[in-house]
Amino acid sequence: MNLRDVLTVDTVSLHLKGTTKEEIISEMLDILVAAGKVTDKKVALACVLERELKMSTGMKHGIAIPHGKTDTVKDLVACIGISDNPVDFDSLDKEPCRIFVMTLSPVNKTGPHLQFLAEVSLLFKSPEKRQEILNTGDKEKVIDILTT
Repeated sequence: MNLRDVLTVDTVSLHLKGTTKEEIISEMLDILVAAGKVTDKKVALACVLERELKMSTGMKHGIAIPHGKTDTVKDLVACIGISDNPVDFDSLDKEPCRIFVMTLSPVNKTGPHLQFLAEVSLLFKSPEKRQEILNTGDKEKVIDILTT
């Protein structure tokens, strides 16, 4: 999977304002709706929040990957958001998050969803890449960091 096919400057936000898990998820869905990637925010929000109830998508190292499967999208869609302030996301390492990657995929397509999650999680094993993403003020640079 090529992340450049999924992420665009329209689906990157460098200054998320939310202060809770729910606010961050809602704000990220706003990005996808504004980019024309999600048709029904309410249904998509319920899907992602339901997934969070099963197990938090807060990973380690200040990263969360909220995701879900919904018929509000035709193909896999994704966005990335950076928060100026750390947000408690019930992470595995109990640390707050600042980097958020959301993905939604159709209910009947499993492969791209799992491939995307695996690829994104591998990218964030690099402390240097995480710091670069937090330090940049350029949306295109965020995509470059993730795809090189």
